[in-house]
Amino acid sequence: MKKAILATKVGMTQIFGEDGRLTPVTVLLAGPCVVTQVKTVENDGYSAVQVGFGEKRENLVNKCQKGIYAKAGTTAKRYLRELKLDDAETMTVGSEIKADVFAAGDKIDATAISKGKGFAGAIKRHGLHRGPMAHGSKYHRHAGSNGACSDPSKVFKGKRMAGHMGSVKITIQNLEVVRVDADENLILVKGSVPGAKKSLVTIRESVKA
Repeated sequence: MKKAILATKVGMTQIFGEDGRLTPVTVLLAGPCVVTQVKTVENDGYSAVQVGFGEKRENLVNKCQKGIYAKAGTTAKRYLRELKLDDAETMTVGSEIKADVFAAGDKIDATAISKGKGFAGAIKRHGLHRGPMAHGSKYHRHAGSNGACSDPSKVFKGKRMAGHMGSVKITIQNLEVVRVDADENLILVKGSVPGAKKSLVTIRESVKA
């Protein structure tokens, strides 16, 4: 992986291109991310960088984390994540990764925790068909049969049923960067990005581009 950055989701809007076409975009506040640790093959067995993003109150940080931030010469950060970059071992503690690592036209993969929907029925959760809506029918939004009674006398694992929906890690691949504002640390991505507003989004160079 050549480049990656942490961002928070601002929201969605729309912009007009030079040809006059309207494009729906997701606005991401990306970085600056401060390098707090450099992982090397000799010391840690793998190559990566630990980066901090977002501000956090000092009284919410434990002594171990305060030592990490002191060595990096930065303030307390809300998020700490590791990025396995190709040039990780060449980076220095205290350096910054900014939004300008990406440019318009780049293909990226966006990873975030999706919106939580709570307890949902099988129709909303899995898109199952509903039953007849006539008055005589007592089968409207039920999931249907869960299995035969005598053989095999059980419900198979993976059966699509009602339950907790959302709040899972989702990665959307091959999204296109439409515009980058380096001064405001903004990245505009074509289409939708998983997660609620203000949620953490990890942006990586696309693996399938």
